[in-house]
Amino acid sequence: MTVSYTEIPGLQSIGSGKVRDLFAVGDDRLLLVTSDRISAFDVVLPDPIPGKGRVLTALSRFWFANTGHIVPNALLDTPLGDVIDGLETDALEELESRSALMERVRALPVEAVVRGHLIGSGWKDYQATGEVCGIRLPEGLRLGERLPEAIFTPATKAEAGEHDENIGMAQTASLIGDSLAEQVRDIALALFRYGTEHAAARGIIVADTKFEFGINAAGKLVLIDEVLTPDSSRFWPASEYQVGVSPPSYDKQFVRDYLNSVDWDHEPPAPRLPESVIARTAEKYQTALELLTS
Repeated sequence: MTVSYTEIPGLQSIGSGKVRDLFAVGDDRLLLVTSDRISAFDVVLPDPIPGKGRVLTALSRFWFANTGHIVPNALLDTPLGDVIDGLETDALEELESRSALMERVRALPVEAVVRGHLIGSGWKDYQATGEVCGIRLPEGLRLGERLPEAIFTPATKAEAGEHDENIGMAQTASLIGDSLAEQVRDIALALFRYGTEHAAARGIIVADTKFEFGINAAGKLVLIDEVLTPDSSRFWPASEYQVGVSPPSYDKQFVRDYLNSVDWDHEPPAPRLPESVIARTAEKYQTALELLTS
């Protein structure tokens, strides 16, 4: 069973992102339903990945529960049955397995990207300029190499069909203010350190990830959306990691690699995925969940 889009009787839909469908629950809460849609290069692909939404939800809940000592989050513990009427038990259980009821906040217009290894767009920027988001890196680094220390490399948040853009701290500060930009940077780095240490003990390298934050009704910074999932991170098996090559992974790099092997310009519409790629991606996501929550 796959879920591509969601409709919930009695709840007002207020939009859909690349992966999540959002519903209003009164004036002060949101229900985020994580579908099985998958995006690559900021384009939603036509084929969903079975079980993906449940994996992302379970993993995000795990990290939300274990990172409160670093930063509060917007997740609420109200049972879904208390806010939704009229669903059969099976439908409610399926929805609950891929949903998060959250405090409504003002989302910040930047993605808090942290990189511990040189890969992806960071590698491309480094090859061109020797820098990533204005941060000068040592010469001679190779693809996939671990950085001397993790770096904060924020990005704009693109609309569906548009592409994220790497930005520096100065532009981040111009968008959200100096003090808040520094707070986001410091918390994102602390979350990354915590996540990488936890993952390393389970044989996974977190090469990079992105966090999203918002400001709640009390004016406090809170963690929102998803945390350290295979959609928002690069997870590499430590046993297979080699500098100089793009290593195997437990994330959607497998899908990106397939898309780079076909004649596609990374603009909509995206090509269909073979069944073998769909099945292998679902397996990788499930493996990440099992290892990280063990």
